Amino acid sequence: MRPVRTAARSMLAAIFVVQGWAAFTNPGRLAGKARGVTDKLEPTIKALHPSLPTDAETLVRVNGAAQVAGGVLLATGHVTRPAALLLAGSLVPTTLAGHAFWEIDDPQQRQLQRIQFMKNIGLMGGLLLAALDREGRPDLRWRAGHAAKTLKRARRHLRDSSPIPLHHR
Repeated sequence: MRPVRTAARSMLAAIFVVQGWAAFTNPGRLAGKARGVTDKLEPTIKALHPSLPTDAETLVRVNGAAQVAGGVLLATGHVTRPAALLLAGSLVPTTLAGHAFWEIDDPQQRQLQRIQFMKNIGLMGGLLLAALDREGRPDLRWRAGHAAKTLKRARRHLRDSSPIPLHHR
């Protein structure tokens, strides 16, 4: 299953590396569309720290850098779960800014943007699956339960095989 996971992660990551690089190197092209979202985020960003940038071009560039970094990490198999979460998070403002089909009057453009919006929702679903993928390894809950059962069996084995009852020791 490893080659399939590697290929799937690379395919999923490709659009983020390519489009993230385009946003990082030329943020002005996307800043106009992004401004509607970045303006709404400005108070939250300022509340986090007053010196953080809030201009649309810088935020587009930061989002693009996050997409490139997350995409490269996901594609190369390094910290894939956090990388997938980073990409999913970066996809939210990208989708809201770039594909707000509900704000478009022209039926053809509205349909085109709805398709792009749904494509991004599909990418989000793939990223969430990648973030939850444990590559066949059991999760912490299973491992804790398994360890508890093993300890219980070992204790029972000690009790049953001991010549001296444990409660008299």
